[in-house]
Amino acid sequence: QVQLTESGGGLVQAGGSLRLSCAASGSTSSIKAIGWYRQTPGKQRELVARFDSVGRTNYADFALGRFTISRDNAKNTVYLQMNNLKPEDTAVYSCEAVIATNTILRELWGQGTPVTVSS
Repeated sequence: QVQLTESGGGLVQAGGSLRLSCAASGSTSSIKAIGWYRQTPGKQRELVARFDSVGRTNYADFALGRFTISRDNAKNTVYLQMNNLKPEDTAVYSCEAVIATNTILRELWGQGTPVTVSS
């Protein structure tokens, strides 16, 4: 089994930066894709950035130029560097992985880490 543990959220002023971490443990070789989503109350969860099954990165438009997703395979950790944060970036950020078990794919979510950007 795989577990995802996020960290790095918190309170930051507008224009500031945060780096989120998502550490995967367990059967990490079964992870086919991994990335970050965010959600605010009353809104649907939305993609922030992710690595797809062949390692390409996908970014939401709002993340381009401000956020960078990276990974350290030796540590089984995916990072989200967020720069020039805006109040509208306030959300719970969750790590998501697509896990393959035999031929079955399923989604796995971390517990989420809250980010609050003050104006």
